[in-house]
Amino acid sequence: MKSKNNKKFGDIPLLICVFGMACFGCIMIFSASSYTAGVQYDDSLYFVKKQLIGVVLGTAAMIGISFLPYKKLVKAQYPLVIVAVILLALVFVPGLGVTNYGATRWIGFGGVTIQPSEIAKYAFALFAAAYFAKHHEKVKTVTGILPVLGVGILFCILIIIEPNMSITMCVGLLMLGIIFLSGTNLKTFAIIIIPFIVAIPVLIILEPYRLQRLSAFIDPWASPRDEGYQLIQSLYALGNGGFFGTGLFNSTQKYRFLPFAESDFILAIMGEELGFLGLFIFFAVCGFIIYRGIIIAKNCKDRFGFLLASGFTLVYGIQVAINALVVSGTIPPTGLPLPLISSGNTSLIITMASMGVLYNVSKN
Repeated sequence: MKSKNNKKFGDIPLLICVFGMACFGCIMIFSASSYTAGVQYDDSLYFVKKQLIGVVLGTAAMIGISFLPYKKLVKAQYPLVIVAVILLALVFVPGLGVTNYGATRWIGFGGVTIQPSEIAKYAFALFAAAYFAKHHEKVKTVTGILPVLGVGILFCILIIIEPNMSITMCVGLLMLGIIFLSGTNLKTFAIIIIPFIVAIPVLIILEPYRLQRLSAFIDPWASPRDEGYQLIQSLYALGNGGFFGTGLFNSTQKYRFLPFAESDFILAIMGEELGFLGLFIFFAVCGFIIYRGIIIAKNCKDRFGFLLASGFTLVYGIQVAINALVVSGTIPPTGLPLPLISSGNTSLIITMASMGVLYNVSKN
């Protein structure tokens, strides 16, 4: 009877953690952005108000999609891929594409902006799960997985020319992860992974700004006012936090020393204010969400549900890992939001909706 009840109600702790993280994100965004928002917009709550809208819409999406049987999502695989491709292409249409800091990654409709690459990640995960569930006998050969490779590479091309190296890495790693979990053999997987490994240095060499970022990563103090500035300020924030932190709302780096303190580098502000202990607890909760996703995938009795839950969990885990590695200076700097925490409604709403899908898999 206990197992039936657990199945009926689904993974409630997952939903609680996701909603709690989204609320915690609003607190950290207020702390990280209040000064900058006050100076730029004459409203210290500017970014928080936008994020709260995202929390409301994201919660509604998470709850709403949790009632939709996940198996029905199979029918949405092709429409979602088409929508994702169209949205990624619209980024380059003059008047629609929004450019910030030399990158065109958003579509603007009036006062609303959408980042299509956030949608593309989950559209690809859904497509790959549906394809491998239907054609599981083809996963042993390269030709058998070509449709998944084709869609993934198409997404990567459209995203890298925005340019957006970080999301391209996410989609690439997601692609490899789902292919591996689909049950392909090591020979086929090796044939696929070698070109990906070769492509990384090629992509870095092709763009001068990526070479500059790589140089700044190797020795940020060689250009402390240019490419190395952001990483240095991030390390200052983390170092200033120590073990217990300076206390909530007591960051000094948020006073316009650290760029993108409320978005891509919000983890550095968290480290400064909450210290090593606070970050340890935060990553423990992240780990719990990932663990619940793994358990949901493991317990799913059908191939589609297993791959869908695995893919959505991979997206979350990859983003958390890359963001943490960038902020700590472990890998070269690249712009990537911290899921559920960073300022940005597209990422927040889509991530919460994906967690609703995970919950539905656990329930069914």
